Amino acid sequence: MSNADIKNRISAALGGYSKSKSKAFITYLTAGLPDYDTTKDLIRAQERGGVDAMELGIPFSDPTADGPVIQEASQEAIKNGASLKKTFEMVKELRSEGCDLPFIFMLYYNTVYHYGVEAFVNSCEEVGVDGFIIPDLPFEEQDEIDNYLRGKDTPILIQLISPVSGDRIPMIAREAKGFIYCVSSMGVTGQDDGFYATINEYLTSVKEASDVPVMMGFGIKTAKDVEPMKDIVDGAIVGSYFLKLMKKSGYDPKTAEEYVRKFKEELNGKP
Repeated sequence: MSNADIKNRISAALGGYSKSKSKAFITYLTAGLPDYDTTKDLIRAQERGGVDAMELGIPFSDPTADGPVIQEASQEAIKNGASLKKTFEMVKELRSEGCDLPFIFMLYYNTVYHYGVEAFVNSCEEVGVDGFIIPDLPFEEQDEIDNYLRGKDTPILIQLISPVSGDRIPMIAREAKGFIYCVSSMGVTGQDDGFYATINEYLTSVKEASDVPVMMGFGIKTAKDVEPMKDIVDGAIVGSYFLKLMKKSGYDPKTAEEYVRKFKEELNGKP
């Protein structure tokens, strides 16, 4: 069966969480850091640990939505030769090896535009990338890429909603596919300044408007960080902290597997 014949893995993996007390877990890795073989090992380790989907950051020279941790990771990956083309090749290899984990690219529109919008969407479909997040592409400016996504189950464009989305929340949520990525704090990823003061009210407004799972990201380190919002959201996304952990461990697959397993168990109330 070709990747084009597979219904979207994100929807399949996360679809049940919005109607369940269980919570989903997604992590973020910078693709090609420290190299692609290690990235593959870390992906496989997290798959064993029970991660529900994975964001793969495509290294970019000016990642404006990201804090210093992901910026540094992106720069290091670029120095080591990482690229969008090589990341597509890695995903193709993983699919050929039987990896069925949902993959979500996190990248900037300049990268998509440089590659070619239609070519990018087609490459995602061909190798088995299930979706992508483009933090610098506003909802009102998505028409061009939507034209190439129309009629496809894979890939899908994941919508970002932030605490300042306000009256735009129902409009964005109405078009959402796979899940909604809720930014839990103001500013860039990896901040330690705490969550937005009225986060529960904000997350509730998103949840009420959404027909797909609502995932919370930015600033999360442990399952305890999600506890106050656990009855509202359908799961959590960890990026900067996970990258810090990987760097500290020397990109150790066992550490990655154990972190994912522990986080998900604690997230779902298991000792």
